[in-house]
Amino acid sequence: MLAGSALITATSLASLDDENLSAFVMEKLPVRFEAVWFFALKVHLVAAAFALPGCVLLLTKALQRRLTLHRWLGRVTGGVVLLALVPSGVVLSLEATGGLPATVGFWLSGGLVAFFMTRGILEARRHHVQAHRRATWHVLAQMSVAVSSRGLLMLFEAAGLEHEPAYVAALWGPVVFGALAVEVSSRWTLTERTLREARPAIPRAALSVALARVGR
Repeated sequence: MLAGSALITATSLASLDDENLSAFVMEKLPVRFEAVWFFALKVHLVAAAFALPGCVLLLTKALQRRLTLHRWLGRVTGGVVLLALVPSGVVLSLEATGGLPATVGFWLSGGLVAFFMTRGILEARRHHVQAHRRATWHVLAQMSVAVSSRGLLMLFEAAGLEHEPAYVAALWGPVVFGALAVEVSSRWTLTERTLREARPAIPRAALSVALARVGR
């Protein structure tokens, strides 16, 4: 995932150059409110280059053991996501390839990112570790859409699908699958943990019943 993010960031650096426009930018032009769109694009690229690796690092055990560093990286990453990445993504989505279906898909993904980033911050302040981790996984799942959808789009176009339908399908697939995958995984983990914690209590309960019967 980090490799995919780095590759997309590297290939998108040309979009920051006003003199040499990338193929991505040329495909979008002309756009309404061009100056605003270009500014949002630059903000989005820089924010994404920091936020995705930041979320990945926050989920590593090595960083979770260093609470102070984890806390400060989480605060900075959360600020970048909520104040830069999501708002700039909303602006860019208005000119998304594929029209309204693609725009709505980006809004859904961005809304999930904003909701679960806020939820993750609140759960961390309450020291609810499992709920905080679940929210962070949701954020990462949606932020990784940029990587997975790019790969799917290449596969769809290689299979002969038209560009716009392929773009919409490559967007919606990872958005929906990512959200469902995190929910299923979280519930499975919670169920497994509950059963594991209940196992030691079963022999003790059985022993108590046996002792009670002997006492009679």
